Amino acid sequence: MVEPVFVVIRFRVGESAQAGFAERMRGAVEVLGRQKGFVSARVGRNVDDPELLALTLDFENIGSYRRALSPYEVKLAAVPLLSEALDEPTAYEDFLS
Repeated sequence: MVEPVFVVIRFRVGESAQAGFAERMRGAVEVLGRQKGFVSARVGRNVDDPELLALTLDFENIGSYRRALSPYEVKLAAVPLLSEALDEPTAYEDFLS
C-alpha cells in the first residue's frame, strides 16, 4: 500500500525580510500545488520564535513529492526558495494512525 507523506520544511527568516519571503513562498506553493499528487500546503510562524517559519506540504505518496520537485517551473519558482531551508530531513510518513 502506498502511504501518504507530509513534508516539513523550516526556514529562519529575519522579521524585516518576512514580507518579501512571503511573496516568494506564495509563488512556490502555487507552483507546487499544480503538481500531480499534491494534497495541501500550510505556512506558519513559530509562536515562540517569530523568525522560524515552516512550510508543510501533503502529497499522496513519496514518489509524487519527489516528482513534484522535477518540473522546470518548480525549479524556477520553488527550488531557489527551498534551498534556503534549514538543513534537515523533510519528508515524513504517518507514525500513528
